[in-house]
Order: sequence, then C-alpha cells, then structure tokens
Amino acid sequence: MNLLDIRNLSIKLLSAQTPILAVDRVSLTMKEGEVRGLVGESGSGKSLLAQAIVGVLDDKWQVDADRFHWRGIDLMRLSIDERKAIISKDVAMIFQEPMACLDPTTTIGEQLEEAVADDQLTGYFWQKKQQRTLAAANLLHKVGIKHHEVCIKSYPHQLTEALCQRVMIAMALARRPLLLIADEPTAAMESTNQGQIFRLLASLNQLKNMSILLISHDLENVTHWTNTITVMYSGQFVEAGTTQHIFNQPYHPYTRALVDSSPKANMQIPKKSRLMTLPGSIPILQHLPIGCRLGPRCPKAQKACVEAPKVKNYHGHQVSCHYSLKGSY
Repeated sequence: MNLLDIRNLSIKLLSAQTPILAVDRVSLTMKEGEVRGLVGESGSGKSLLAQAIVGVLDDKWQVDADRFHWRGIDLMRLSIDERKAIISKDVAMIFQEPMACLDPTTTIGEQLEEAVADDQLTGYFWQKKQQRTLAAANLLHKVGIKHHEVCIKSYPHQLTEALCQRVMIAMALARRPLLLIADEPTAAMESTNQGQIFRLLASLNQLKNMSILLISHDLENVTHWTNTITVMYSGQFVEAGTTQHIFNQPYHPYTRALVDSSPKANMQIPKKSRLMTLPGSIPILQHLPIGCRLGPRCPKAQKACVEAPKVKNYHGHQVSCHYSLKGSY
C-alpha cells in the first residue's frame, strides 16, 4: 500500500475574475521509505503542490483531486480539521528559508520544546518540562549538532543558515513524521553545507525508514539522493520514473532539456561551449497556454499539442506528451 496516493490533483487560484488553474491534474505517489525528487523550474507548482499536501494553503486556493489517500485513508471525505489532525501528525515540511520560518524573538531551545508533542511526555508538569528539555537536546544530536548547549540558548540570528536549517529539520522530527517534505532545503547555501544537509536527510531515510519528498529545481543534484523523480512544468505533470531512467533515458522533451542543460551530462562538450536551453521562459499564471503548457517552447510541438496529453505508462515510467521520445534512442 502506498503511503501517499494522489490522482489528478488540481489547485485553482480564486481570483476576482476568472479562477486560474495553477496546478493541473498532477498525480503523485510515495511509498514507505522512498526518497522521491520533485523537479521543475521556479513557478512550476512544486511548492504549491507540497503546501496542498500539508494543508497550509489559505482560502484563496481551491484544492480538488480524484484521489487523495494517506495510508489508505481518503482525506477528501474528511473535514478540514480531521484532515489536518492526520497530516500534522504524520507529515512534516521544511522550507527553503529557515531564517524566515524561525521565531526571531524566541530561543532555539524554546521553539524545539514547543514542537515536542504532548503525547510523548509522561508524569507531572515539572517532569514534562525536564522531558521537553531533554527531547530538545536529543533532537539537536540527531541532526548532527553535538554542542547543543550553545545552540539551545541562541536566537536564530546568532546561528548560520546551515545551522538554522538543521534546527528546522530537528523541529520537523519532533513529531516523528512518516513523510518529510523538504522544499529546496539547501537554497542559497554553499556547496559544503548543501552536502551536509543532503547527507543528513539520507541518513534519516536509512536509519528511520522515513519517506522524503525532495523538492528542487536542480535535476542533477537530486539524482544523487533520490530513488525516483517526478518532473513538473508550469503546474502540469511531465514525467515520472526511477532516478536512473529519468536522468539517462528521459522520454519527455522538457526532461531531455533539463538533462542536456546539466554539466554532468555534457562532460564531453568543449570548454566555454553553451549548454542546451529551451527558448523563452515559463509562462505566468495570468497567461497560461492551452493544452500542453510547454508547447510554445517545445522543439517537438505540433497541432495536437493544443490539447493536454494523456499520461502514458511504459512499465512504470510515466510520461505526459503527445510525441514522447520513447523509442528514439
């Protein structure tokens, strides 16, 4: 049984005029212990999809889906409060700007203690206070912060961005989630710190069997840490499959362009040569193309692309394209 099973999820922005379909019928599955990458350019709807899963979108967004199951439970049949109670217990999310997510007026220790769930504590109130303090220290140890005494007494602005991200991961682990959603967890970090955060997430997956949805715009970086990858473009599903297959034999022209723009995939090209790029840029929400939204930029676009393509399944490798690259290798 899948941990998370989403079919044809759509997200509309309820504007004063015509509602805007920001995410158009995207499907996503997560198995227990799986590390899946969710890849696409900025504006592709990755973060919006993640926020819909966690349930933190406000009233201006409308979420619909043919299927939205969590561990076999149909969340669409539950009330908003019942859905939040389940998701907040089993799913945690870390964001790309940890400094903006932490409370600047409260110490790290106080914020960590607040994140510890009451059902993990026993005894009288003074005993629970000691247990919270001990739990905060243990959480910092789990994310590789050995000298917790200084960190616990510090405010967010007194720590580096990499340390703040570790603190955010520690807060996410406080409720012992089954699924951790990491939204660009290493954005704007130096390469050394990026490696540390990714290795930490990999160890959590291996030691705790925690499922991880790793959101990124960098396909090459994601290939080092994931088992499977889902690619999105402008709010639409593009392609999904094993990491090896996606990177070595993509079926969609957009995924092919992402791979070709990667230095790793073009190690044989002469120095100072241009990497392959698609013309144009991702469309804005107010002017979305009809049908396949990649059409205006796609080198294989034809008349049929004015209609949205159906998803084709090639032995578990899924692609949404009228003219997929299957068989062209």
